[in-house]
Amino acid sequence: MSDRPHPTELNLHRKSKVLEITFSDGLHCNLSAEYLRVYSPSAEVRGHGPGQEVLQVGKEEVGIDHLAPVGNYAVTIHFDDGHNTGIYSWDTLYELSVNHDRYWQEYLSRLTASGYQRRQQLS
Repeated sequence: MSDRPHPTELNLHRKSKVLEITFSDGLHCNLSAEYLRVYSPSAEVRGHGPGQEVLQVGKEEVGIDHLAPVGNYAVTIHFDDGHNTGIYSWDTLYELSVNHDRYWQEYLSRLTASGYQRRQQLS
């Protein structure tokens, strides 16, 4: 097994729309479904090369239907908006976790720059 951090626990909280992850190095984080959706590793979101990323808008209310394991190295997240093509490797989930604050602010800045006004999430 690799020395790279990998999830030791994944807990999906459907009501709060949060994926709770604990990694082998002790990192513990809660990632919102919206965050995971807008940073999907799929070609639909990331494009096929630098500069081809597609800004995801209107994902404030997205939830997660279920998770599907991909071997021993990843998970596919099935979102309730029908998106399910991104494979979230353990490295991707770790990167999204440790860079959460910076990535989230970058996303909010891109939304603002595009003129999109983000709706408040209904809880």
